[in-house]
Formats: sequence, C-alpha cells, structure tokens
Amino acid sequence: MRRRLYFVLPDVNVARQVEDDLLLARIESRRMHFLGKRGTDLKDLPEAGLAQKSDLIHGMATGLVAGAIAGALVGLYLFVDPVLGTGPGPAKVLAGALGGALFGIWVAGMVGISTPNSVLRRFERTMAEGHILLMVDVPRERIEAVRHMVLSRHPQVEDHGLEPTVPAFP
Repeated sequence: MRRRLYFVLPDVNVARQVEDDLLLARIESRRMHFLGKRGTDLKDLPEAGLAQKSDLIHGMATGLVAGAIAGALVGLYLFVDPVLGTGPGPAKVLAGALGGALFGIWVAGMVGISTPNSVLRRFERTMAEGHILLMVDVPRERIEAVRHMVLSRHPQVEDHGLEPTVPAFP
C-alpha cells in the first residue's frame, strides 16, 4: 500500500533538485507528480496526469458502488415481478448489478474527469503564486524516511502531510 505525500516547492529549480534526490532514494519517476499553475514550464519533470488533477478515481469508485446497488435493485424487481419474473431469477439480480456497476463507472467517470480534484483545492492559491506542488507516492514503511530526506536537504520545502490511501491502478 502506498501513501501520497504532499510538498510545496518554491520553484522549478528546487523541484528538479528534489526530483533528483527522490530518484537517488529509489523512488520511481512514475510515482512523482508535479503540478504548477497553468502555463508553468515544468521542463522535464513528471507532470501530474488526469488521475491526479481530476476526481476521476473517486468518481469511478462512487459510480461502481451506486451503479451496482441500483442495478441489483432493478434485477431484484425483475426477479419478483409477477409478469417479468419468469426465467432464471437470481441471474437477473447478478446481471443487473454487473450492468449497473459498469454503467455507474462510465457515467461517474465522465463526471469525475471533468471535475477538478477536491484535494488539490487547498493548493490553488499557493500554485497561483508560482509555487510547485509535488505529490509523491511512497510505500508506507518509507514515509518518514522520504519526508525526512526531502525536508532536511531542502529547508525551503513545505510539508503538507499525506493522503491516507492512494489508488493502486493509476
């Protein structure tokens, strides 16, 4: 399980130095996500993607649960309805849940991808001032070591805590 650490860096030059230190500490570049205000040239730093900038993952998870419940309820109705209740009953509930889950993932994912990440709202003003946000995903057992390494080598970096869980697939 990985955890996401948040750091605010003063500029792109410090961001490059922090990236180098993280790479030397064997943190893969795909686990680092840099974000600045619109138009900031991050040069060759690994920029945050849609999964980090939007509520895509949260939306898809919500759609999965809501769609599966709604689909299962529709399947259950089709199972107990006296007119439509003929045929393989329990399969209707399962098919409804599966269909609802897929539909929910699709719809909620479309909404989530167009919605800015709610976690990043607290950094908007800081990024507007020209600072760079670093989100780095590290294994749970390395959180304190990585945090200490970044803050001890770069005292101008601000630590903004961690997110409790990071999705496994993005």
